[in-house]
Amino acid sequence: MTRAMAKPDAPLFGGRKPPLALIAGPTASGKSAFAVGLAQALENTGQSAAIINSDSAQVYADLTVLSARPSEDEMTGVPHHLFGTWDGAQACSAADWAAEAKRVIAELHGAHVVPILVGGTGMYLQTLLDGIAPIPPIDPAIRSEVRAMPQDEAYAALTQEDPQSAAALAPADAARTTRALEVVRSTGKSIRDWRQEKVGGIGEEVDLRAAVLLPDRGWLYERCDRRFAQMFDEGAVEEVRELLARDLDPALPVMRAIGVREIASYLSGGCSREEAIAAGAQATRNYAKRQYTWFRRQPPASWTRAAPPDFKTDAMKEILFPDLSR
Repeated sequence: MTRAMAKPDAPLFGGRKPPLALIAGPTASGKSAFAVGLAQALENTGQSAAIINSDSAQVYADLTVLSARPSEDEMTGVPHHLFGTWDGAQACSAADWAAEAKRVIAELHGAHVVPILVGGTGMYLQTLLDGIAPIPPIDPAIRSEVRAMPQDEAYAALTQEDPQSAAALAPADAARTTRALEVVRSTGKSIRDWRQEKVGGIGEEVDLRAAVLLPDRGWLYERCDRRFAQMFDEGAVEEVRELLARDLDPALPVMRAIGVREIASYLSGGCSREEAIAAGAQATRNYAKRQYTWFRRQPPASWTRAAPPDFKTDAMKEILFPDLSR
């Protein structure tokens, strides 16, 4: 990892809130290339920059290929942080990542270097910018009891014990139903109320320069298909083989990453190469669709919306950093 060097005349650090850039969007939308291009454009104005990963798959050392982590060539000398930082045997939660991201951001700001967050994990970004609800640890007995309940029974219980949270969820949303029910039973307080008390966010402490990439869906899905097929032929199969050999807990995030299940089935003889590629590409498209919907609806209107491939890096720099325009 290359360390960013501070420039003595860093023009964005003049006594105001320190700058924080953000390039977000669905998988395969070209975020990494935009982030590198933006860093280079800033460098050309005399302002150093560095990239911080905010993708929940790219944090794992075990997922170089399947997470589409930038190669050394693609990094083109721009400092990159929090890529491959966690071992797959560890679960990197949004709070874990945000704590490390805050540390790196503080170091870069101290050196008058602009941090550029890049990734598509909305929960990571929300936790960093808005903070996290200070929900106490859940009683293990309550957690076991709730997670053993059938979904219809859990949802019915939630409608009685926390009707507002239940009304905001689809009856089939097992993960969120279970979480809401275990929180209200363990703490006596609705998860919605806890979320009103978020702490630790840095959104008010920085000068956020944010952009969301929302390309044409057809263009995006075609890239998803092409990229997964390329991954399959360029190391993803061996990567999954090595991951399976570690005999990790199947519930770990690294084991649930897109492509792991599909390639594991291929390796065990459960499907053909073509079937594995088709299934992996479909899973990637489904994920991109969910991300696209989230990024279209959730971020503030003040965040720039851009549509690759027509939108170019130079335009991004002009919009996010007009104070550096020449």
